Amino acid sequence: MEKVFDAAIIGMGPGGEVVADRLLTAGKKVVIFEAELIGGECAYWACVPSKTILRGPEVNVEANRVAGASAGALDWEKAKGYRDYMARHLDDSAQEQGYARRGATVVRARATITGPGSVGANGQEYLAHHVVIASGTEPFIPEFPGVGEITAWGTREVYTLKTLPRSVAIVGGSAVALETAFFLAGFGVEVTVLNRSARLLGREEPEVSALAEEYLRELGVKVLTNSSVASGRRGGGGSSVLVLVEGGEIAVDALVFATGRTPRTHGLDVARAGATLDGRGNVRVDEHCWAEEGLWAVGDATGIMPFTHVAKYQGSIVADSILGRDRTASYDGIPRVVFSSPEIAAVGLTREAAEERGIDAVAVRVNLPEAIVKPWTHEQAPRGDMGILVDRHQRMLIGAWAIAPQASEWIHQASMAIRGRVPLKVLRDMVPQFPSYSEAYLVALEKLLTDEGI
Repeated sequence: MEKVFDAAIIGMGPGGEVVADRLLTAGKKVVIFEAELIGGECAYWACVPSKTILRGPEVNVEANRVAGASAGALDWEKAKGYRDYMARHLDDSAQEQGYARRGATVVRARATITGPGSVGANGQEYLAHHVVIASGTEPFIPEFPGVGEITAWGTREVYTLKTLPRSVAIVGGSAVALETAFFLAGFGVEVTVLNRSARLLGREEPEVSALAEEYLRELGVKVLTNSSVASGRRGGGGSSVLVLVEGGEIAVDALVFATGRTPRTHGLDVARAGATLDGRGNVRVDEHCWAEEGLWAVGDATGIMPFTHVAKYQGSIVADSILGRDRTASYDGIPRVVFSSPEIAAVGLTREAAEERGIDAVAVRVNLPEAIVKPWTHEQAPRGDMGILVDRHQRMLIGAWAIAPQASEWIHQASMAIRGRVPLKVLRDMVPQFPSYSEAYLVALEKLLTDEGI
């Protein structure tokens, strides 16, 4: 007799794991499908190894700016060893055994949807009351003449490097491109960033783009905007020669693609369960992450916001919905962070996005060393800027950004204010710790009151 599961989860990245964990805790029968490693891209090739390996360069930058301290030599072998430990040495056997002990059926194969409530893998059919698509994404690799002749890497190759190259060119201007540039430059690699648009982090405020580029250049990174690769060829000594569309050539050891990702939904046959894909291949879902009767999708496969924290959040929404707890997803106030030094963090709307929505918004920018004490206690020749965006009529925070030490942590105050629709009068009444970077919010709000009368 065929066994019917409460849920079948296709893909065990962060979103799929949250769904599986919550349903198993609730005593549900769960079958999970994973063709690669349980934990997904984030655990083995992206978030975890990248943030681990970034820590050494970050400490060095900070040490050089602290009175009485100085940077030390980075030990690549030790850093690499700890990175591999944190990435579980690309071994998910403990995760597989853990799920099996909890009663999950683990299927190590690529799955496809064969009909409503039916999943096929390894020539077998698995029936489930609920099917959750958490299949993630795969890198988008641009094509150009000669790309097959050069040494070209994606982020998987970069964050599993055994030996560091002498020089690289990074194609892209996203958070991934910036973090990769910071990591490699920090370990002494000569880095050139090639960004086809006019500014880095093009979806953020122009001030953020300008500061990000300034700080990269301070680290010795060469930044070429409005620049792209026309062709490539093998050069002398095994180098990769890149011919630029704008003219000129660059010879490097390797080219790194940080050019975005595409949903891994091809071959899933979601239409057999009544679901549809958008033009980019993302599964269309509603505010419950519901795609069709008995079919759900979470994480990057939805194309909503390609962040691990969003995938985990959506996983909790789906698990609760399956368990009969009515929840809807809200994407207001989701933080966006680049883990460089200083950190770059943003949340909510930009001025451009607010204008597109017809919101009458006012922006305030604060230079942190001029406004608060914390930057001076944190480092010599302190740096840092932050900005807030306020809806003039609603009198609420709708956006914020910061480029400063620890910005990834204190941006969450703005996130909470946006998600909770906290009135400005309440925000003005908060009493932040002295000294702290959080004091900057009060300075920005007072400046808003003084300059704009809000």
